[in-house]
Amino acid sequence: MQSKAVSISIHPSFPIAARALVLSLLAMVFVALQAVQGFAQQTSLAPLAEKISPSVVNITTSTTVAGRTGPQGIVPEGSPFEDFFREFQDRNDRGDRPRKSSALGSGFVISADGYVVTNNHVIEGADEILIEFFSGDELPAEVIGTDPNTDIALLKVKSDTPLPFVSFGDSDLARVGDWVIAMGNPLGQGFSVSAGIVSARNRALSGTYDDYIQTDAAINRGNSGGPLFNMDGEVIGVNTAILSPNGGSIGIGFSMASNVVTRVVDQLQEFGETRRGWLGVRIQDVTADVAEAMGLASASGALVTDVPDGPAKDANMQAGDVITSFAGKNVEDTRGLVREVGNSPVGETVPVVVMRDGTPLTLSVTLGRREEAEGAVPAVAAAPDAAEEPQVKELLGLTLTLLTDDARTELGVDNDTQGLVVTEVDEASEAFEKGLRAGDVITEAGQQKVTSIADMEERVKAAKDAGRKSLLLLVRRAGDPRFVALGITE
Repeated sequence: MQSKAVSISIHPSFPIAARALVLSLLAMVFVALQAVQGFAQQTSLAPLAEKISPSVVNITTSTTVAGRTGPQGIVPEGSPFEDFFREFQDRNDRGDRPRKSSALGSGFVISADGYVVTNNHVIEGADEILIEFFSGDELPAEVIGTDPNTDIALLKVKSDTPLPFVSFGDSDLARVGDWVIAMGNPLGQGFSVSAGIVSARNRALSGTYDDYIQTDAAINRGNSGGPLFNMDGEVIGVNTAILSPNGGSIGIGFSMASNVVTRVVDQLQEFGETRRGWLGVRIQDVTADVAEAMGLASASGALVTDVPDGPAKDANMQAGDVITSFAGKNVEDTRGLVREVGNSPVGETVPVVVMRDGTPLTLSVTLGRREEAEGAVPAVAAAPDAAEEPQVKELLGLTLTLLTDDARTELGVDNDTQGLVVTEVDEASEAFEKGLRAGDVITEAGQQKVTSIADMEERVKAAKDAGRKSLLLLVRRAGDPRFVALGITE
């Protein structure tokens, strides 16, 4: 159908102002129609796909797997069929000989000199890594560094000519509803493109540093390590995982956000390993009942449950402090704090604002390195000399007794730990509902240490006198501390 020219004339008797208004409106309508027509003509993603495809690669890995020494897993040991299956294996050259195992994945080139990004699980344990380019050329790759925490790996290939590459975009600018393209090698079928939208942001799966973009662009096995592009051809995510009951795409895929990946890649490129900041505290989220028990204005921040030897202890941080700001940024929850600390340079001194006894306090903490701290084993202090009182008391749905040396041995508690042992929990109580169980050790109540039944009774009374509805307890189980707020009943 051909378009027809339309002639519009304005009668000379119209006032000049009216003529100008009409012409202005007509101009706006014309511009809008042109924009709609232009959008309709750009429905194809082919130009973008053609532009970015040369930077996407297929990755094939080869791993030597030790052979089996017998027909394990086929027949039970001693079975009359054992010899038959061993002969069958030998005839098929299996036996105990090593064999090759291969796997497929995806990746993308980020520099002309051959740096390639993929998932750690794609190349983990591989003896050989082969990169296949969109042109069909193949090159061997070496591993520069890996980060299992974010499932990112950095590879390097040597090429006689500059390689086509893509750049990272700012994943924080991606909005739910934005169009995205996923590229890779799904199910070993070769280069493939799928399109969808950003379905959700800031998803967490299981890792400490998780920040996933959720998308409905088709992602299948083999897409792992491939890029997620925005409409400007920038990488805003690395395709890492899918949620599926059958192993195939059902429209719920996850890409690690580029703003996490770029920090990891920069460190792997410079050091061959990650170097994350370390604060040296154990923390938990501040819930509404914990906030009420502590007299906090809102349920936000990160509640410090333990301060072992490390940077925070050196800066006089204490259990019961609530971290509200780190390096000038507000702390909403533990996840946000962990990410900010991890993204901070090792050795940097940062201001950390904590709420202590209702008063803000700024501490200067010089960050350590998390990777070094994770291998440290804390020393066990000698047991203090203290009189042990064999007293039992029921409070807040808990049956409590003093932590003795025998109880420490039985529960595997450090010798320097003092407090009250939970010997029984009323199943109809709030304490049971909130997860307290026999064997838990209460070391603090109302943010003060408890070393006797009398201490506990005094904390309960003080909380009631202060008009509080709940009492904050520091509970340790198998050495791991957490705060629990229990309602105070008459």
